[in-house]
Amino acid sequence: MAADLVHRQVTVIVATTTPAALAAKAATTVIPIVFEMGGDPVKLGLVTSLGRPGGNITGVTQLTTGLVPKQLEAQREMQPRLSVMALLVNPTNPAIAEVESREGLSAARDLGLDLHILNASAEADFDGIFPKLTELRAGGLVIGADPLFSSRSEQLGVLTARRAVPAIYKGREFAAAGGLMSYGNSIVDSYRLAGVHVARILKGERPSELPVVQATKVELFLNLKTAKALSLTVPSSLLARADEVIE
Repeated sequence: MAADLVHRQVTVIVATTTPAALAAKAATTVIPIVFEMGGDPVKLGLVTSLGRPGGNITGVTQLTTGLVPKQLEAQREMQPRLSVMALLVNPTNPAIAEVESREGLSAARDLGLDLHILNASAEADFDGIFPKLTELRAGGLVIGADPLFSSRSEQLGVLTARRAVPAIYKGREFAAAGGLMSYGNSIVDSYRLAGVHVARILKGERPSELPVVQATKVELFLNLKTAKALSLTVPSSLLARADEVIE
């Protein structure tokens, strides 16, 4: 697909996942590329540095490092007696999975939680997650920030609600579909920032001269209907911080 865009001689390529950004970089060193992603573009080799990206690539990163610890904290705040949790990652995307696993295990130790790492690399793996949660006696689930999960966030929200699993993910769609909570970067804000970069390039600026922007706006969404179904009382501290309460 990236090669086809290069063949069409488009003016700018916008890549909204890590695999798409890497494919675009491999396809052209001439056409400007603007990425929007959750990984670290320096570690992934997309840019030389955030301040001076160099080459034909720049964009927006949500830098999701540190997100899992915050999600674990929110789960503990929701369930103070929680002792066992699980973190779902995609092992075929180690750039994200390894960081999230490491950060999650470290945060869990600080919180006095026993955290188990579960894997899903395809949609077909989703149903198998829930028997494992029962086997582990896990009282909650954190879903890692992976494109596989993002593209199926509504489905995961429905599944966790149907299986009565207190779960948290990063997108509002997850909570709106029945997931208990969502906490993460604002995708709307991140896409807007990427659009600003595209506009500046179309007006003649070079990608190499446009620093990579770090999206910093985070949002918390709570689904009170799901909380009630799970017999959970949402603490006032979470309600006060919520950007939206879904009733």
